[in-house]
Amino acid sequence: MTKNGIHCEIGKRQIHLDPKRCKDGVNFVSHAHADHLPSKTDTTILASPETRELASLRGLELNHTASQDGFTMIDTGHVLGSRGLLFDDIFYTGDICTRDRGFLKKAEIPRCKTLITECTFGLPEFIFPKLDDIIQKVNEIISNLYEKGIPVILMGHKLGKAQTITNLFGHWGPLYLHDSIMEINKLYQRFNVALRDGISYTEAKNKGCLDKKPWIMIAPRLPGKSGFIQEMKSKYGAVTIGFSGWARSKSVNFGRQTDYSIPLSDHCDYNELIDMVVQSGAEKVYTVHGFRNEFAQDLRDRDIDAQALV
Repeated sequence: MTKNGIHCEIGKRQIHLDPKRCKDGVNFVSHAHADHLPSKTDTTILASPETRELASLRGLELNHTASQDGFTMIDTGHVLGSRGLLFDDIFYTGDICTRDRGFLKKAEIPRCKTLITECTFGLPEFIFPKLDDIIQKVNEIISNLYEKGIPVILMGHKLGKAQTITNLFGHWGPLYLHDSIMEINKLYQRFNVALRDGISYTEAKNKGCLDKKPWIMIAPRLPGKSGFIQEMKSKYGAVTIGFSGWARSKSVNFGRQTDYSIPLSDHCDYNELIDMVVQSGAEKVYTVHGFRNEFAQDLRDRDIDAQALV
């Protein structure tokens, strides 16, 4: 683990996993979230076509290739285009989810000798409810608010979570989309992801549509003190529902800054991380991101050779 990301040397080959700056060798970008994208690139990147398009939408042009001899990209079920990398009996997960969520299918874990895994939610307190239970709960909340004529804002990360929310709850209407989410939704649709069309927030506001309540809006995670949220509450009486795995945290209130907090995540929960490690059959496990020290210790307590990369 370096300041530039994860670096592997195999023989004379240099492999850089989610590097901040691309160097000589193989440079792999797992997906298009900002914390996994390089700051800039002047070399060829191994990445999925979806990641290239999403990165371009976020202002970074990737000269990408979707294949390279000796390297197999595996869908990790995190966001559109997210991939893990299998090479030389090593599997790097990037960000990963082994749960079906709407159009996103769970990751299939390859067998390997060495596993490099994220552990964003690598503590036992992070056990997420079943998706069907989440859908039922959220639909009940929306239904109760609609009966009172109260509009609802569903909030999640604008790349990934927002599209899952649109897919799961876009049947409520009229459906409005925050401008930053609408352009990403359109890109998802170009990749044949079934997302219902909506009206942009700007258009809805300019046409006076927001005055006709109730309605539903998909918006990015924003603090309650933001001008947008304050306007939505004071002018329209909107209620916010936030979606984040951090809603399960006992100490981090990031996931509980909305009127309702729902523990829907694009990552594995603790039990799923354990199951993934077991399924891989890895003889050596390296943990990165999140609770890497705690999760590595839990694996060692289960007689699995594990080490946190720092």
